[in-house]
Amino acid sequence: MKIIGITGGVGSGKTEILNYLRSHYNCRVIIADEAAHELERRGGACYDALTALLGKDILGADGEIDRGRMAAAIFGDRELLAQVNGIVHPAVRQYIADVIRQERAAGQTDYLFLESALLIENGYDRTVDEMWYIRTEEKARRERLRQSRGYTEAKTDSIMRRQLSEEEYGRHCTVVIDNSGSLQDTYRQIEQKLGKGSCQEL
Repeated sequence: MKIIGITGGVGSGKTEILNYLRSHYNCRVIIADEAAHELERRGGACYDALTALLGKDILGADGEIDRGRMAAAIFGDRELLAQVNGIVHPAVRQYIADVIRQERAAGQTDYLFLESALLIENGYDRTVDEMWYIRTEEKARRERLRQSRGYTEAKTDSIMRRQLSEEEYGRHCTVVIDNSGSLQDTYRQIEQKLGKGSCQEL
């Protein structure tokens, strides 16, 4: 089983690429942010520590952590943010390590794709066998964010400023998938790298 990291800036189209990989290849996909959501649920590895740190005001009516309330609780407090990250990031890392171990033991999966915008910052380039940078021209990214998420230019600017530069992504990634054009062109690049998929599209 080959482990491939998928990263890139906001609006680069990682979700669409992961959907294609899921439907065309014998693979397992882990999305780090989704793993964090699951671990923050009641009964998850992070729930008790986060509620002890931030208080029950971050809980919704259903007793689950409300991510909006949690974000508001740590807004502007770098020390508190660091404490939250100190709870969530190690738990996500352990979850990913457990899944990799299980998939290797089962021996039925050709690829495991690990996606996160922070793969490089969180050191996952040392976990994967290969890193893919999903590169998309900034103009296209901005337009996608405006249309699909309703982001203002100011919000997009704020997010992009906090992310790595194209040069930094390039230093850590051995494969670049250019997603600035049509999806069919992107899919061709993936097939050139992995070969034709063996799974039927769902």
